[in-house]
Amino acid sequence: MPHPEKHLPATISVELVGRLIKAQFPQYATLALEAVQPGGWDNRTFRLGQELSVRLPSAERYVPQVEKEHRWLPRLAPNLPLPIPVPLAMGAPGEGYPWPWSIYRWLQGEPATTGDIADLPALARSLGSFLAALHRIDATGGPAARNHNFHRGGRLAIYDSETRSALTALTGRIDAASAAEVWETALSSEWSGQPLWVHGDIASGNLLVKDGALCAVIDFGSSAVGDPACDLVMAWTEFSGDSRAAFRAELALDDNTWSRARGWALWKALITLASAGQDARSIEKAGRIVTEVIADHRRSSGT
Repeated sequence: MPHPEKHLPATISVELVGRLIKAQFPQYATLALEAVQPGGWDNRTFRLGQELSVRLPSAERYVPQVEKEHRWLPRLAPNLPLPIPVPLAMGAPGEGYPWPWSIYRWLQGEPATTGDIADLPALARSLGSFLAALHRIDATGGPAARNHNFHRGGRLAIYDSETRSALTALTGRIDAASAAEVWETALSSEWSGQPLWVHGDIASGNLLVKDGALCAVIDFGSSAVGDPACDLVMAWTEFSGDSRAAFRAELALDDNTWSRARGWALWKALITLASAGQDARSIEKAGRIVTEVIADHRRSSGT
């Protein structure tokens, strides 16, 4: 996780954003402005009038995401079955804010974390279909995995030391031996195909729903081209049973990719469990994910 001292939560305010808009985009200066809650980690988001949103990186490591989204989202959008963010203008540093920032078209819908989901298997199919379409888009020249996107699309092995440290710390609290087996299996293969587009942060907070159905996918700041395994973790974090099967059926990916995906899910759950200061809800969910990943590994390997 990024260091807290590199974030600017106190200075990225409605007042600051209002000054930036007045100075750089005065045509929008009379529009109502309000912070979007929850505010996000990589960026702070504000609603501007009824049709626009404003996003500002919260730390220096996220600044490359601004140019990346402006460059690539217009190329991805025509090939996808659901709306994604539409960048309209790029702001410059100013008013005491040190980095570029963006104005986007506002997308309707509620985050899947809070919105009503009428049919979870249907949402899983829609998400799987979206990712399958993303994989079909020509990835030539696309952005490689980097530190600013936590190496999504890159090699899982970069988190080997962190994961093994967490396993050691959690011995006695979880089935560490079985978790280690899942991890070793995940590390035993690498993506050998052509690089594919990955969203990089497929999570319920980045999925918008309307009338119970998936209606948009947002926040492509962690997007890259490479191994698609990182985009599959919702199979265990949010899906199970029929919904997990529906999600997997939409994606033409081999068993090794799903093994690496279990590794991505396991890594995040383990470091959450091993971190101090986590709330009870996060701990409970991380523990459930570890259990689900181990059980799914056993089913897939016939053990």
